[in-house]
Amino acid sequence: MDDTDLKILRELQSAPDVTMLALAGKVGLSHTPCWRRVKQLEECGAIRERVFILDPRVLGLGVTVLANIRLRAHDEDTLIAFEQAARDRPEIVECFTMTGESDYIVRVVVGSIDAYEHLLKKVLLHFPGVASVNSHFALKCVKNTTRLPI
Repeated sequence: MDDTDLKILRELQSAPDVTMLALAGKVGLSHTPCWRRVKQLEECGAIRERVFILDPRVLGLGVTVLANIRLRAHDEDTLIAFEQAARDRPEIVECFTMTGESDYIVRVVVGSIDAYEHLLKKVLLHFPGVASVNSHFALKCVKNTTRLPI
C-alpha cells in the first residue's frame, strides 16, 4: 500500500459517496487508474464496505448501552454460538471479545430504556452460555467515527 492508496482511503472515509471522477481528481489520478486501485483495495479487504453514518437520535434510537457479558463456558461451540447470536441481533451494533473480567462487550442501540430491558430479559440473557450481563447506559456520545487514523 503506497501513499496514493492511503490518499484514496482517506478520501473515501470522508465521503463514501464520492464519484470515481471526483475521487481521481482529489488524489491526482485519472479515472481508470483510480478505479483499478479502489477495486484492488476492495479485493484485498482494505475496504470492507461503504457506509453512511446515521444519527440514532433522529431515528428514535437515542439509548446506547455498553454491556459487559460473561459466559458460563468457554468451549468453542459456545463461543461460536454466542458470536452468531450477537451478529443476528440488529440492536447489537458492535461486539468485541475481551480480556479481563468480561468475555464480551456489546454496544446496543435502542429506542428506550424499556426497549433495552425487554432485549436484556428476552434476548441477551438467553444467548448461548451467558452467565451475567452488566449494563452501562451512555449519557452522551462525545465521539463516534469509523475513520481510521491513516
